[in-house]
Amino acid sequence: MTSVTTSTNGPREAHRPLRADARRNVDKVLRAAEEVFATEGLAVPIDEIARRAGVGVGTVYRHFPTKQALFQAVVMVRLKALVERAKALSGAEDAGAALFTFVSELVEVAVKKRDLTDELAQEGLDDEVHAVVKGELQGAFEVLLQRAQVGGCVRDDICSADVTALVMGTCMVADRHAGHDATSRLIGVICDGLRAHPHQ
Repeated sequence: MTSVTTSTNGPREAHRPLRADARRNVDKVLRAAEEVFATEGLAVPIDEIARRAGVGVGTVYRHFPTKQALFQAVVMVRLKALVERAKALSGAEDAGAALFTFVSELVEVAVKKRDLTDELAQEGLDDEVHAVVKGELQGAFEVLLQRAQVGGCVRDDICSADVTALVMGTCMVADRHAGHDATSRLIGVICDGLRAHPHQ
């Protein structure tokens, strides 16, 4: 988990360095939150995150005023990684394979990290920086999709919102099936459904 060395209390404090002890507490909270959100999603109470981090609830709220702020800090790392991956694939010679690779990897990550599924389902965000990163992910994915459509690899009546809905639905079903084989089969169904000429 990337270490956070700045306060999240507000714009005026966004770039104020934390003391060493405060930074250690933030790191412990983020590590605990990453683990809990990934396995249990956003419904987990702050008290449980504080308990697993070995700090008081007040310490959590001092650095993350709301559970949403803590959630956004954790998911930010995942979103940035996905943006970089999508951008890297955008230059692939086989546009169809690039899109299907990204969709497959996105589902695999989201099934393991339930917080990412919760994030993809959200419509609005309070944090401007977080919203920008999510917008970058949307834009990078649309580049992959459009390249695949122009190349005749993917149906031209599909939009990025359709794919997001498919991914979220697949993640929820795969989570209930709790198996890698089930996830792989469902990814295959998504990719075949996206193809301009599905396999017979």
